[in-house]
Amino acid sequence: MQFKSVQDFLVHVKAELEANRLVLPTLPDIALKVRDAVSKGDASAQELAEMIAMDPAISARLIQVVNSPLYRGTNEIKNIQMAVTRLGNSTIRTLITSLVMQQMFKPTSALLEHYFRNIWEQGVNVSAISRALAAFVPHLNADEAMLAGLIHQIGKLPILTLVEKIPEFRDSPSRLEKLLEKAHPHVGKIIMDTWNFPQELKQVASEYVDFQRDHAGPADYVDLVQVAFLQSISGTDHPACRVEWATVPAFAKLGLQADVEILEIEGVPEEIELAQSMLI
Repeated sequence: MQFKSVQDFLVHVKAELEANRLVLPTLPDIALKVRDAVSKGDASAQELAEMIAMDPAISARLIQVVNSPLYRGTNEIKNIQMAVTRLGNSTIRTLITSLVMQQMFKPTSALLEHYFRNIWEQGVNVSAISRALAAFVPHLNADEAMLAGLIHQIGKLPILTLVEKIPEFRDSPSRLEKLLEKAHPHVGKIIMDTWNFPQELKQVASEYVDFQRDHAGPADYVDLVQVAFLQSISGTDHPACRVEWATVPAFAKLGLQADVEILEIEGVPEEIELAQSMLI
């Protein structure tokens, strides 16, 4: 099987999906149930807590996170209902989705383990930087920003699962890397459509690589993730390191100078480190 272009590969992806030979990542049940309950607007803190408590692992992680420096209040949170009451339904919905994301980055084979681990670690870095950057854009929510960072390269996962069976990519790391970079935004859009995410988050997975993207109105989560991504790869050999930051409208949208070093802004490194420790 030979692919002459990324478009050829995307046609193959569509055919595999239609034939049910390629399964897209799906959100775990707990995230879907909490999201649906919050969206309906009639779930009480007790009902949400009972729902979350059905997943002991996520319940334990949630208690741990709510008592972390990022969310900690004056009193220790000892149960899920206290956590929901403290943070509110919307924050809990976003936080639960972020906490279950790691479950999707478990490879089906040893061959993919390296790639899945690197994509998750990259997602955590971008997520943590995005959350810290949200402090400079008051109309954007820090927890939504964190989730946006985690999903920005979700399109790479089904590509890896698919190419594991295609020797021309499986046996050529350089070709595979090029394919991942070029094709993942297109596949990311497909995943976001199936997940039915809010539009402002849905755009992130497909548009964050459009570094000339400009739009009317204030900064959005795509702008936030773009800047976070460029900051995260600074000094590496990633192809996007060739992008001139001064030409990227997202920096101005966030009110940042194009030559800014996020880690040099007072308080930001600590915020990033706290968010990273929460997600790893």
